[in-house]
Amino acid sequence: MNTLYPLRFSPVYKDYIWGGSRIPELFNRNEPGGIYAESWEISTHPDGQTVIANGLLAGKTLSDLLPENKTALLGTNIKGDDFPLLIKLIDARDTLSVQVHPNDANAAAVHGDPKTEMWYFLEGDGSAQIYCGLKPGTGKAEFLKAVENKTFAGILQSFPARKGEAVFVPGGRVHAIGAGCLILEIQQNSNTTYRIYDWDRTDASGKGRELHIDKALKVIDWENNVDPVCKRNGTEIKTSPYFRLDRFELTAAKEFTMTGKSFDVLFIAEGSGKILWADCEEKLLPGQSWLVPAALGSFTVCPAGAALTLLCVTVP
Repeated sequence: MNTLYPLRFSPVYKDYIWGGSRIPELFNRNEPGGIYAESWEISTHPDGQTVIANGLLAGKTLSDLLPENKTALLGTNIKGDDFPLLIKLIDARDTLSVQVHPNDANAAAVHGDPKTEMWYFLEGDGSAQIYCGLKPGTGKAEFLKAVENKTFAGILQSFPARKGEAVFVPGGRVHAIGAGCLILEIQQNSNTTYRIYDWDRTDASGKGRELHIDKALKVIDWENNVDPVCKRNGTEIKTSPYFRLDRFELTAAKEFTMTGKSFDVLFIAEGSGKILWADCEEKLLPGQSWLVPAALGSFTVCPAGAALTLLCVTVP
């Protein structure tokens, strides 16, 4: 296919019990009132496939294009035949459940999909918190005592959620996103979550959500308690085996050259402008997510007015 170009998608929204309503409000999305806990921005996952919203390919999914265009779309670095990531926005009105995801080494044993992720904080002065990792010295016995007594605050490390910072959450690390967080989440293409504690929440019928203690015990990495806050190095926020995140503060046009090894996912965190390629251009607005095909060659991002904060995700 010779018509590949930067792709924008119609999000898939999730109305989980802990969610808020900031995503459509902050990013001027014309949506009815309701709970918008998550916005799946770019996804081929069966639980929520996003549909292309711009250009000649509008109405198709990324999964529709991949069989004949995998290398041109995703690049030579990508193993397998599917889009390797799931890009989300998360709005936590309330604290999410204490949970854990499997990693590459143990996912098959629990019949799940591995999920390493990272969170970039789009808002926050540090008053909101995240929980990430067990406190040093916490083993299975201490963990089970916390399960029995519902005292997870005593065994979980907590960190402030500050705008512009990010944390890395490898599979196997126990975690929870705190109330008030607004996050861009970059993760492996997985929807496997083992819920450990849900703060005694119930739905409208008085029923609590299912817990998965047995499976959680099989995938927790008891030694995974290092500081999760990413240490920025130039534009680079974090590089892992699964993805790399860079942040650019653009006050003038910047050209990006594609190597053909990976796609680029662009997220417009703040500001507006336009993206140019070949003899084409499209507007860039706050809160938009774009997939730039690996074979595009090059593209230019031009800010309009004040600085444009651009987050760029690639696969190393």
